Amino acid sequence: MTTSTPQQNISLISFQYNSPKRATHQQFDKWFFVLNVADMKFLKNTSDRISKHKRIIIASVAILLEIAILAVLGVLIISAAVNTRGSQKIVTEEQAASITDADCILVLGAGVRSDGSPSDMLRDRLTVGVALYKAGVAKKILMSGDHMHGGYDEVNAMKSFATEQGVPSKDVFMDHAGISTYDSIWRAKNIFCVDSIVIVTQEYHLPRAIYIAEQLNIKAVGVSASLNTYSGQPARNIRELAARAKDFAYTYLGITAKFKGDTIPISSTADGNVTND
Repeated sequence: MTTSTPQQNISLISFQYNSPKRATHQQFDKWFFVLNVADMKFLKNTSDRISKHKRIIIASVAILLEIAILAVLGVLIISAAVNTRGSQKIVTEEQAASITDADCILVLGAGVRSDGSPSDMLRDRLTVGVALYKAGVAKKILMSGDHMHGGYDEVNAMKSFATEQGVPSKDVFMDHAGISTYDSIWRAKNIFCVDSIVIVTQEYHLPRAIYIAEQLNIKAVGVSASLNTYSGQPARNIRELAARAKDFAYTYLGITAKFKGDTIPISSTADGNVTND
């Protein structure tokens, strides 16, 4: 049996301490620490980038919401102004009967049924328009509606209703290109050359129509044709808010009607049959 000397024991301890296996383990610990720090930095940078991206998205959404809110507020303010201005010139049928200087009664078109007969809203407008004519408010009626597409004809249905109620055909003019409220009133001024009118439509619609007429330098009053309740009215009321803002802009910018044409002046002696098709 051999025994090691103290010098050999010291050498063995030294070898174990400085062995490659021990060094590798120490390096691994160091590398793990470095990698761990790098991972933490990467995660932090990634988190910062994500946070920045989120902040950009949130800021963009906030800006869009602010723009939307301002747009809605603008529409509501303009709508209220148009409504207030136009409502001041709404009169009853009895009050309208005292008018003697109107160039014509303007009946604004509405939908017709598939068989060509007037819808409920249009029938009520025509009923009031004919009543005003018979009361002597004006000597002519201008029926303004959409007849720009094949198979769809508001104005002939409107004229037929009036003539069936005893209004002479010569006293009924038709505007076949009254595709919107704005176009109907613009054409009444620029194509039919009227300076004063009595507008007939439902009450929710009257303020805008009167406002447009006044901005186009037409002396106008309106008579309500709201003789009944109509399905879908809440949706029409909402649509009217946007329509008032739109027509406010149209009158401010001086927009013209989509369809123009030769003038057809309405006078007490003019013959409405010239507008027959």
